[in-house]
Amino acid sequence: MRLTARMWIDAYLTRLRLSDIPAFVVAHGDDTGGAVLVKLSTLDGQAVAFQRSFDLETGGRKWMVLAEGPEAEVDTAITRQRGYDPDLWVVEVEDRAGRHLLDEPGLAD
Repeated sequence: MRLTARMWIDAYLTRLRLSDIPAFVVAHGDDTGGAVLVKLSTLDGQAVAFQRSFDLETGGRKWMVLAEGPEAEVDTAITRQRGYDPDLWVVEVEDRAGRHLLDEPGLAD
């Protein structure tokens, strides 16, 4: 059984909340099969957007940087991606320390 996008989002938001990291769904995609982008804002005008991609070396999946730099430029890249994929979820994480938890077990793969 495959984990739906909605279930993954709910679990991710819970893990962030348990670590006292604010996060918000800014674009609600398809509940079952929508792809997910995670935007990390460090609240200093900088941001990073992560997308889940296939790792050709391992055959698995991993989080890769879609865009990084000034927050306005990252937002532009996310808007462009949403234009290609209307089913796309976007979660915005706000943390001055740059924590996003995507490298933790269960979220990294």
